Amino acid sequence: MPRLEFWYEFASNYAFLSAMRIESLAAARGVEIVWRPFLLGPIFRAQGWTTSPFNLFPAKGRHMRRDMARIAAARGLPLVWPEVFPAETLTAARLALIGESAGWVAPFSKAVYAAEFQEGRDVSRREVLTEILEGLGLDAPALMAEAASDPVRAALRARTEAAIAHDIFGAPSFVTPDGELFWGDDRLEQALDWCVAAPP
Repeated sequence: MPRLEFWYEFASNYAFLSAMRIESLAAARGVEIVWRPFLLGPIFRAQGWTTSPFNLFPAKGRHMRRDMARIAAARGLPLVWPEVFPAETLTAARLALIGESAGWVAPFSKAVYAAEFQEGRDVSRREVLTEILEGLGLDAPALMAEAASDPVRAALRARTEAAIAHDIFGAPSFVTPDGELFWGDDRLEQALDWCVAAPP
């Protein structure tokens, strides 16, 4: 079965759109999704940006919000803009990394996105993340403690360095087995189709 890497940052509104549909689209094509949480902050800072380009360029931000409203309505997705944008997503990303090896990265990631962009909550807050973990039947205190540990901190730094090595500059990004990079929710179908058509 071909595998598509889904590189995502929890602060990314367009990655939210992809996260909510990627599994069903991939299943229909016989593609396995590999969830790859990372941080965009270091990549943006390397370009001299101190925040999201949607905040740096007001016109871009205004039209992005209208674009999101149109897409969400067309897909039947609730959309509530988060109280803080972009959210500080360090702890959420660390938890998602733990979830990769434990087998709950996908439901956790979708739950974080739902809290953020469908309920308008601040996913940097410990109580929000704790509620998400508990809702999945997980040991929230133990996982929150593990997320602050040195090994998990180092793993997230390494993951973000791997994103840079892939030449990833935004989220969502999709990397195929042959190394092809697709960027943006509107390229998800193309990435999946490339995955299927590419030689093994």
